[in-house]
Amino acid sequence: MRHRIAVIGGGPAGLTFARVLHRRDHPVTVFERDPAPDARPPGGTLDLHEGLGQLALDKAGLLGEYQALSRPEGQAMRILDMDGTVLRDWRPGPDERANPEIDRGQLRDLLLGPLDVQWGRGVTEVVPGTPDGVLVHFADGRQEAFDLVVGADGAWSRVRPALSPVTPHYTGVSSVETSLDDVDTRYPDLARLIGDGSVAVYGVNRSLVAQRNSGGHVKVYTKFRAPLDWHAGLDPADVEAMRSSLLALFDGWAAPVLDLLRHGTAFVHRPFYVLPVSHTWDHVPGVTLLGDAAHLMPPLGAGANLAMLEGAELAESIAAAPGDLDEVVRAFEEQMWVRAGKWAKITTAGLERLVSPDPAEALAVFDQVQPS
Repeated sequence: MRHRIAVIGGGPAGLTFARVLHRRDHPVTVFERDPAPDARPPGGTLDLHEGLGQLALDKAGLLGEYQALSRPEGQAMRILDMDGTVLRDWRPGPDERANPEIDRGQLRDLLLGPLDVQWGRGVTEVVPGTPDGVLVHFADGRQEAFDLVVGADGAWSRVRPALSPVTPHYTGVSSVETSLDDVDTRYPDLARLIGDGSVAVYGVNRSLVAQRNSGGHVKVYTKFRAPLDWHAGLDPADVEAMRSSLLALFDGWAAPVLDLLRHGTAFVHRPFYVLPVSHTWDHVPGVTLLGDAAHLMPPLGAGANLAMLEGAELAESIAAAPGDLDEVVRAFEEQMWVRAGKWAKITTAGLERLVSPDPAEALAVFDQVQPS
């Protein structure tokens, strides 16, 4: 029995779900609002965990290709004091494969493979319970009916309202992201500071992390506690104004750390939003959610991993019991809620400690996760 299945959203969750179904010869269509795979920058690097993201890729038959692309050396982590003193300098062993890094763009291309993705198909509304099934309304005015619609469309999901009235709320922590290119050639001192993986500095209610991507590209992330409108009157597209604002915010920090901001090429404001820690909903036949659409949590390394594993598990369950689609989805949701709730508690507590009035809390988090 071949159900009509649609995935809304072409991120890691939706693509993993579709890829596992495709591997089991079940047709599935991915609808993505972006007009093309490279329509916007794919973002930074992801560390895929052995029991989460890597397990999902194994279920998709892609683990070997991931291992060839990933950077185990990217697991390295150095922590500095605000004056530049090295507090921790952890480097992975030669066989350490717990959390290798991979660029988001590389992961996307790996997952895309032979999938049927309809680009430029933004969704406006999902209506379950019609005589034809679940009706998906698209921004281009068209509509299509499916037996199952999987919402993998992120924080501001257009699928979620079919299941839940809950919307994300601001955590009180904002981030501004910038990047440096060709860092080994243009900024060799900063390249040495960052090393093979990441360098982090924690201060009072703020932090700065620089993370190496492939090809000499470095992402720099500042995090700080501030009102949502902290940048009122400041144009995020005004590079020099944003740079000056951040340099003032981190005034007094070591010069090499501030150089990561001085050499940034553009700045992107990303306030951190989350859904309630235990977000659930009454089951609705024909519709479900994955990843951030279901359980948006602080971006501390768990979200994409969970989303990918959820996609893989749901796809496997559908392929194993195609005649009992609704019960499969219902059981999946119950399992997802338990695991996601646990990780939401962990990451919420982690954000409180990593952007804290006491910088020693951030160091303690590192020592718990990766003892020196």
